[in-house]
Amino acid sequence: MRIRTTTVPIVAILAVTVVGCSSDKGSESKADTIKSTVAQASSAVDDSGAAKNAGIPPEPTGAERDAVLAAIHDVNGNLTHDEEKAINAARNQCSSLDGGATNPDHSAAQRFSYDGVTLTDDDGSHLNIGLRKTLCPES
Repeated sequence: MRIRTTTVPIVAILAVTVVGCSSDKGSESKADTIKSTVAQASSAVDDSGAAKNAGIPPEPTGAERDAVLAAIHDVNGNLTHDEEKAINAARNQCSSLDGGATNPDHSAAQRFSYDGVTLTDDDGSHLNIGLRKTLCPES
């Protein structure tokens, strides 16, 4: 999650700087160039393998995404109001589960405590059970 949230804004800033300094008067507008550059950067970050090497699974889609969100919602319905935030937290939690975290239940409770929701380690345990059944089965 940190790689994506820090790299994309940096690339966007660099894209604005490069486009702003460019003397190319092509048919593509500056806004289109920026959007294209940011989209390419996002794809490069997602496909770089860094996330996979860190134990972070690819973003789930379709029925798999629905199952992950349902597992999170079962613990606390307020956690899924921002689906992207919930999915990102779930993907990152897989890294803790597969990376041998000392206390993965506490890690889950901390990772999913956002937007005014504070979870306990017991909640974290239930999240981990749901994630093991959906997004990050034991390898």
